[in-house]
Amino acid sequence: MSHSTGPKEFIPVRIAVLTVSDSRTLDDDRSGQTLVDRIAAAGHVLAARAILPDERDQIAAQLRDWCADPGVDVVISTGGTGLTGRDVSVEAHRDVYEKEIEAFATVFTIVSMQKIGTSAVQSRATGGVANGTYLFALPGSPGACKDAWDEILVHQFDYRHRPCNFVEIFPRLDEHHRRK
Repeated sequence: MSHSTGPKEFIPVRIAVLTVSDSRTLDDDRSGQTLVDRIAAAGHVLAARAILPDERDQIAAQLRDWCADPGVDVVISTGGTGLTGRDVSVEAHRDVYEKEIEAFATVFTIVSMQKIGTSAVQSRATGGVANGTYLFALPGSPGACKDAWDEILVHQFDYRHRPCNFVEIFPRLDEHHRRK
């Protein structure tokens, strides 16, 4: 087996975007559109897009469907991460996760603090892995989506990013499901 010594090539990732809102439509979904635009600008593929109401079971079902779809590598949801009674995205994500990426919430909080100070404490942004698919729940504001993408996700979904990135471990995310 020969190993290339040249620079790594970019690998496009297939990303599904879910907007969680009781009132948004595709026409006024600024947060979902912020993610869609950034996904395309980075050279990735928009695998799917949907809008669902703040209903835990519906959100979890959509996440599971996309995790079962070989054409989806990553799911990013926006909305439903706050503290109010209707904010159930985090719970829906955790219903699906096999592993939680705890440090995503920490790094997102650090990024948010630089923009909104201690108000960052109100975000429950989260990340995890299920069925070989990465899942991230972002707040519902365009600014939060921009910050999470520009400061964290764009780098972690770039195979060339050093010292490490999410793309290079894709083949091993579901290794526990394979026969020994």
